[in-house]
Amino acid sequence: MAHTRDDGAPGIAGLLLAAGGGRRLGGRPKALLEHRGRPLVEHAVQVLREGGCGPVHVVLGAAAEEVRARADLSGCVLVDNPRWDEGMGSSLRAGLASLAGTGASAALVSLVDQPGIGAAAVGRVVAAYRSPSSLVAAAYGGRRGHPVLFGAERWADIRTTAVGDRGARAYLKQHEDAVALVECGDVAAAYDIDTVEDLIHLE
Repeated sequence: MAHTRDDGAPGIAGLLLAAGGGRRLGGRPKALLEHRGRPLVEHAVQVLREGGCGPVHVVLGAAAEEVRARADLSGCVLVDNPRWDEGMGSSLRAGLASLAGTGASAALVSLVDQPGIGAAAVGRVVAAYRSPSSLVAAAYGGRRGHPVLFGAERWADIRTTAVGDRGARAYLKQHEDAVALVECGDVAAAYDIDTVEDLIHLE
């Protein structure tokens, strides 16, 4: 069930970054890799919903038209990032911009190429939300990973620092003392699908 505020307005939005071109995968867009019989992007959207996020915004880039045609993303807000090849930072900026004015109190950011992170981890991070200034991250053996939750009051500052492939890393490092870490290593595995060798993780 989606996390909503007491006044019924949208609570924690899911923000799925799914724009990567899979350069180290021979140019196969990560969103369209098959996992459990469907495109990886569909699986990732379901994880966000089952973890309590709503609405769900999906940032597309590489092969965006093909992703729209092949993946069932009904009910999602699709955000095109024409600058996807500049790295994850551009997708994070586009996604947060799309959430402005929606009334969401926070955005939970996940990556399409981490299928080992399921609804249980998302739910734990969602449950740690306290206010629009919240900063929460999943941890694996005490090390910060994804998903990461950003309270709405922080979005503008994050957008100014999200560049290249670093995404929000610079912001998180700068505000390390404010980040609430939620251990998820017992319910999730934080591997990435980056190379051909990593494809063994897909089912």
